[in-house]
Amino acid sequence: MAEERFQSFKEFYPFYLSEHQNKTSRTLHFIGTFIVLALLGFFIVAQKEARFWIALPLVGYGFAWVGHAFFEKNKPATFKYPLWSLRGDFTLFFDILLGKRGFDATRD
Repeated sequence: MAEERFQSFKEFYPFYLSEHQNKTSRTLHFIGTFIVLALLGFFIVAQKEARFWIALPLVGYGFAWVGHAFFEKNKPATFKYPLWSLRGDFTLFFDILLGKRGFDATRD
């Protein structure tokens, strides 16, 4: 079977959403992304050294991967599509924040 390759984020995002159907998983993704943005702001304002910045992917991916392992029961798209998955995480975060999507995938 040929591997599916997406040509644009517009093509990729429906796939991303299909991999994030579980409410708890979406909630964990949202929390992880929120903490990443809060830490990023704090690190910039507090002028933290570079060694502190390793916390950003650990926190963000930590929450997300728990969601995939225990609730979605699938492999994160990050391994196959790292940049589009990162963009998908932030897109979903802001979609939920702005009310365009819900934690419950039935609102998609």
